[in-house]
Amino acid sequence: MGQVDLHVHTSVSDGRHTPEEIVRKAAAVGLKYLAICDHDTVDGVAAAIESAKSYPQLTVIPGVEMSTLAVGSEVHMLGYFVDYTDVSFKNILAEVSDSRIGRAQAMVEKLNEMGMKIEWSRVQELAGDGTIGRPHIANAMLEKGYVSTFKEAFDKYIAQGGPAYIERSKITPSEAVEIIIKAGGLPVLAHPFTVNEPEELIKELKEVGLVGMEVYYDNYSPDERKTLAKLAAKYNLIAAGGS
Repeated sequence: MGQVDLHVHTSVSDGRHTPEEIVRKAAAVGLKYLAICDHDTVDGVAAAIESAKSYPQLTVIPGVEMSTLAVGSEVHMLGYFVDYTDVSFKNILAEVSDSRIGRAQAMVEKLNEMGMKIEWSRVQELAGDGTIGRPHIANAMLEKGYVSTFKEAFDKYIAQGGPAYIERSKITPSEAVEIIIKAGGLPVLAHPFTVNEPEELIKELKEVGLVGMEVYYDNYSPDERKTLAKLAAKYNLIAAGGS
C-alpha cells in the first residue's frame, strides 16, 4: 500500500503500541494516511489525531473494526471516517465490547476445563487498558507453556472451530454496515478470505451500502490479492488494505 495503511490496531484494543507510538512510527516510515481501526472501540482515535498534529505530512483517518457474526463465520467490518464522538455509535460499540469480554471469560473457562490453568486476572493484565481479546488469551497460554507459538494457540484451541472457541456478537455484517453509515462512515469488508463464501456476502452487503473490501493485506499472497482485486472490480468496490 506504499504510503497508506488503512488497518492499524493500537493498545486500546489488541495492538502492541499506544496510539501516540503508532503515529510516531507511521510518520517515521513516511506514511501519509493512517487509519486507526481498533476492535469495537474508537477510544484511541482522538489521541492519534492529536499526536498527528506534530506530523503535518500524516493524516489520521478515524476508523473502527466491528466484530459481527454471519452464518458459519465471524466477519469483521471496517468503518472509515466514522464520527468517533457520536454517543449512540459509541454506546453500540460498548455493547459489542462488553460481549467480547464475556466471550473471553467463557473461553478461559473452557481452557481450564481442558486442564489448562489460565488465570483470568493474568489475561486482564496482558490486555492492560486495551479491549480483552483472543490474542491476550493466546499470550497467557504461551506464558504457561501450553502452546509453543501464538499461532498454535489459535490453530489448536481458540480459532473458529477450536475446542475452546466461543461465538460472540450477534450483530450481523449488514447491521454493522448500517451502523457505520449512520455514524457517517464508509463500510469496508475486512480480510475477505476469512469469510465463508465471500462473494455471496459481498453481494448481500453491497445492497445495504458496502463501499469497499480489503484487497492488500499482509497475510495474502500475490495470487490472492489478484483474486480479490478482480472481485472488488466486479462489484465496483474500493480496494483497501493495511497491515
